[in-house]
Amino acid sequence: MAFISTFVISMLFSQLVFVCHCNPTCKLEYPIGEIPVYKEDRYYVHFAQNLEFLEAEFFLWSSYGYGLDVMEPWLTKGGAPPIGAQKANLDPFTLNIIKEFGNEEIGHLRAIDSVMGSITRPLLNLTSENFEQVFDEAFGYKLEPPFDPYRDSLHYMLSSYIIPYIGMNGYVGMNPILKGYASKRLVAGLLGTEGQQDAIIRMYLYERANEVVYPYGYTVADFTSRISNLRNKLGMCGIKDEGIIVPRELGAENRTETNVISANYYSLAYSRTPPQILRIVYTTGDEHIPGGFYPNGANGKIARDFLRKI
Repeated sequence: MAFISTFVISMLFSQLVFVCHCNPTCKLEYPIGEIPVYKEDRYYVHFAQNLEFLEAEFFLWSSYGYGLDVMEPWLTKGGAPPIGAQKANLDPFTLNIIKEFGNEEIGHLRAIDSVMGSITRPLLNLTSENFEQVFDEAFGYKLEPPFDPYRDSLHYMLSSYIIPYIGMNGYVGMNPILKGYASKRLVAGLLGTEGQQDAIIRMYLYERANEVVYPYGYTVADFTSRISNLRNKLGMCGIKDEGIIVPRELGAENRTETNVISANYYSLAYSRTPPQILRIVYTTGDEHIPGGFYPNGANGKIARDFLRKI
């Protein structure tokens, strides 16, 4: 038995030595002679960076009680601090999720800065009143009491349902337009994480689909459907958004009414263009008129060009 053990250990060691001496390369292979980042690539990624700033500040403030100005002030590039951001009343489980999301968004901003350079952080409106207006519009009347995203974990996750999905839509729409290999690699990585964040939020809410959101008398599923319908209305251009419970004709292969993942007829992620995204995050239904989460408008060439066309 001792001989066998010694033999096995010697074989494992020899394999380890072989692995160490073969000197494998783990570097990603990119096309030789190709341009890593085109100028136009920067315009599109900088447009998406507006959403990354929004997510970073919302998640960081809600979990830590402070944002980029404390944690990574250099990433703001001198942009004004957000309005109305505050620490949310989160249970430990939800708090850990949102802390992780916030730190991931710091990583996203660092990644964009390292590959593309950065835009200045736009002025962000994270007041409870701004979220209140979004939910009022989604339901078609003023909710009483006013909806407060910072009230508790469920209210907060319903509010979070509004944000990462839009960023994911933007990356899906942007991907075929990019030319540089470094640009495509960056966006693929950002898209992957944004999609996972959205899936976690949707699963969190799906587990509570039939729970009534106090004190409004509507279920969690009702809330997600209302928000998705509002985003479709503001963004225009058809259905690109679905709640966590849908009619069977919108379910996967028309066989389910559960809808943990929002996807199109082929179960592919929906895409949105910059104008469609601005109509939603401005909450004005018009890419030329700022408001909502961006009271002074988003930054970067694409967003500013729309503002100049007012």
